[in-house]
Amino acid sequence: MATMTAAQRREQARIEYDAFIKGCPTNQLLDRLSDKWVSLVVSALAGGTMRYSDLARKLAGVSPKMLTQTLRSLERDGILARTVTPSVPVRVDYELTPLGHSLALLLTAVKDWAETHIDEVHEARERYDTEVAEAS
Repeated sequence: MATMTAAQRREQARIEYDAFIKGCPTNQLLDRLSDKWVSLVVSALAGGTMRYSDLARKLAGVSPKMLTQTLRSLERDGILARTVTPSVPVRVDYELTPLGHSLALLLTAVKDWAETHIDEVHEARERYDTEVAEAS
């Protein structure tokens, strides 16, 4: 029986990733990426570097706690970079990494799709609700 090197084992594991399996790391990553605030933060940063306060203003309705948690998780995952500039007050900027830019293409497309098709979704919901009510 041939033994595999660590690199070969990692490559084999990568090939075997299956997001449909709950314990798979890709499943966990999809869970994170499907969060509304993640999508909106990444889409906002696709336009360039932003400060925390700029992000908070752009993302209407996000609580400071949720924004902070989202930014930290995206930084941990390598999606964005946080730069602290010592000054009074301290300046903190956020920007997408190359990995984040590749994700931004997808998430911005989903955001744009939602903005384009929301009227159709509303109509479909109304039709469905009417049909369900009539069937009851």
